Amino acid sequence: MATRAMGRHSARTPTARRSADGPLTAAGRAGFTARGVIYVLIGVLAVRIALGGGGEQADRQGALQQVGAQPFGKVMLWALVVGFGSMAIWRAARAALARGPDRTLASRLLDGGRAVFYAAVCWATAAYAAGGAASGGDETSKDWTASVLELPYGRVLVGAGGCLLIGIGTVLAVRAAMRRFLKQLDTGGMSLRTKQVVTVLGVLGGVARGTVFVVAGVFILVAALRFDPDEAKGVDDTLRSFTQTPAGPWLLVAVAVGLVLFGGFSFASARWRKL
Repeated sequence: MATRAMGRHSARTPTARRSADGPLTAAGRAGFTARGVIYVLIGVLAVRIALGGGGEQADRQGALQQVGAQPFGKVMLWALVVGFGSMAIWRAARAALARGPDRTLASRLLDGGRAVFYAAVCWATAAYAAGGAASGGDETSKDWTASVLELPYGRVLVGAGGCLLIGIGTVLAVRAAMRRFLKQLDTGGMSLRTKQVVTVLGVLGGVARGTVFVVAGVFILVAALRFDPDEAKGVDDTLRSFTQTPAGPWLLVAVAVGLVLFGGFSFASARWRKL
C-alpha cells in the first residue's frame, strides 16, 4: 500500500510541477514573441534605409513608432508592454529559482541583468504607449556616454562598457554559429524540416545580432579612447555605419535580413524553447 501511495505521489509530481510552472512558461513565451516583433521591425526598417526608401530610425524607438502608427496601434503597443514585462519576470524567476547543473553564479547574474534590461524596455514602451516620447536612440547613447565620461575614471568606465559589449556580441555570434541554441529548444517536438529552418534562423540571425553588438561596442570604445561622446552610436547609427564600408548598402541589407531572421528565431523560441 505504501508503495502504491508513493507511486501515486510520484505520478502526480510532474503534473503539479507543470501546473506550477504554467504562468512562468506563458510569461517566457510572451516575452520571446515581443522580442521577435521588435527585431523583425528593426530589420525591415534597416532594409528600407539600405535601399534609400525610408527615413525612419532602425532601432527600438523606430519600431515602436511603426507599431503605434498601425490600426489598433495602441492595443499592440500595450501588448508589447505585457510581453516585455513578462520577459523581465521570466528572466528574474530563472535567476532566482531555476535549478540544475548549468545554473552557475554567472548564468544567474546574466539572467538577472537581462531581467533588469527588459524591465527598462517595458517601462519605456509603457511610457510611449501612454502618450510620451519614445526613449532611447542615438542621442540617448551619446548623452549617456557624455555623462559617464565626466565622472572620475569616466574614460575607463566607458572603455570597459565598450569592451563588455564587444565581448557579449562575440559570444552571441560564436554561440549562434556553433548552434548552441539547439540545446535550449525542444527539437524532439519538431519535424526534420522545421528543425532545419529553425537552425538557419538561429545561426544567421544570431550572427547578425552579435555583429551589431560588436560594432556598437567598438564605437563606444572609440568614444572612450578619443574622449568624444559623439563617437558613441545607438542601434540606428550603428546599422547605418555598415553602408560606409566597401560593401556599401549591401552589407546593411545582409545584416538587416539577419535581424529579421533573428526575429523569426524569437518566434520559434516562443514555441519550442524549453521553459
